[in-house]
Amino acid sequence: MDWGLVGDAHAADWHRQVSLLAMESIEKMRAKGLNVGPGSFAENLTTQGIDLLSLPIGSRVRVGSDVVLEITQHGKVCHDRCAIYEIAGDCVMPREGIFAEVVKGGRVKVGDTIKVL
Repeated sequence: MDWGLVGDAHAADWHRQVSLLAMESIEKMRAKGLNVGPGSFAENLTTQGIDLLSLPIGSRVRVGSDVVLEITQHGKVCHDRCAIYEIAGDCVMPREGIFAEVVKGGRVKVGDTIKVL
């Protein structure tokens, strides 16, 4: 099944199968005094050193040696205020997170490289 991460609530036949957020975005929230880290924003993959929002819709990235994702959306609309927003008055995921569809599936593990194709 090339529909996202096994067991993830967003794994389905749609355009937001995998979410990505930069560690640099998480650091912005830490600077506001929040005790957050990778996964705190419910992102599937946390990146470092990649300007995610500069990736055009339709661009592809390779994760590890096998997985290929196609970028489908920048940001999202939050319909409910999450716990992070309630504490900090802000949340970076709606502005700085991106979403992708799985083009080629495989295993992803902590420390895998992410390369823009």
